[in-house]
Amino acid sequence: MKLPKIAALATALSLTAITASAGTLQDVQARDELNCIISTGLIGFAAPDENGRWEGVDVDLCRAVAAAVLGYAEKVKFIPATTKNRFTVLNSGEADILFRNTTETMSRDTDLKLTFLPINYYDGQGFLIRKDLGITSAKDLDGASVCIQTGTTTELNLADFFRTTGISYEPVAVETNEEGITNYNANRCDAYTTDASALASIRVALENPSGHIILPEIISKEPLGGAVRQGDDQWADIGKWVVNAVINAEELGVTQANVKQLASAPGDNPSINRLLGTESNMGEMLGLDNAWAVRAISASGNYGESFDRHIGPNTTIGLARGLNALWKDGGILYAAPIR
Repeated sequence: MKLPKIAALATALSLTAITASAGTLQDVQARDELNCIISTGLIGFAAPDENGRWEGVDVDLCRAVAAAVLGYAEKVKFIPATTKNRFTVLNSGEADILFRNTTETMSRDTDLKLTFLPINYYDGQGFLIRKDLGITSAKDLDGASVCIQTGTTTELNLADFFRTTGISYEPVAVETNEEGITNYNANRCDAYTTDASALASIRVALENPSGHIILPEIISKEPLGGAVRQGDDQWADIGKWVVNAVINAEELGVTQANVKQLASAPGDNPSINRLLGTESNMGEMLGLDNAWAVRAISASGNYGESFDRHIGPNTTIGLARGLNALWKDGGILYAAPIR
């Protein structure tokens, strides 16, 4: 059946868009630099250190992808983006990949045309308040003003929570984490709401962290992960398997310190050998060489090393592994096997 002109044009435009978005690997290699979207500043996830060098668990994943694809972890241009413009920056082609504490949802997958990578942090939305308010439960926030970043799932979650609990609130919209902290510090809002991990990061950045508490209620599911544009399966596969590689590395005992030794002297564990490219041709399936995962792990270590270094119990943020422990250690972190 012949398509009407309008339908045929829409189909042609759709096919053109898919074709135009393909070839990201070749674009990155030709540029010799990975453009990676990160937060504008969230300690432990993506924030500059005292020397201006970006650090954090999301930053580590950017460097791991750069190492896998370009051979060197520092070949990254970090693109800080707000919650409001992060997807526009990605879909415009200004960036190649996003690692920005971003929740995977159905509408983002289907309507915004994103392809999500494996979940790298299981989170949920909470509330940060000043201790002197005397509130111990989110259900006692009736009439409270709440700082919230625009363009986030937290906006909808907040509305749902107050609606189902039958209490009222006054939203105070902010675009960046820095703006949210400023408003919260100036008492322009009684509470700050976002992912619980981000609240732990925000709390340590306050002048008197002990004067603030995170309420016990978690009001949503926030599976956080990286994302790429739809239409380039090869590039999505690369992002997906780099994330899986660093998680599998922790499970297999492959670390930043021993990865090169294990790769140079293969042992009897076929799972480690496949991961490190000394057995089978897994890299060829991605359009890379077989040492891609060795470089990714060498860049910032395995998942557990990155977690412990930036946000773990011995950091100022002090997050327990919890749900983000490996499946064999009581958590739900579970990477697909490389085989």
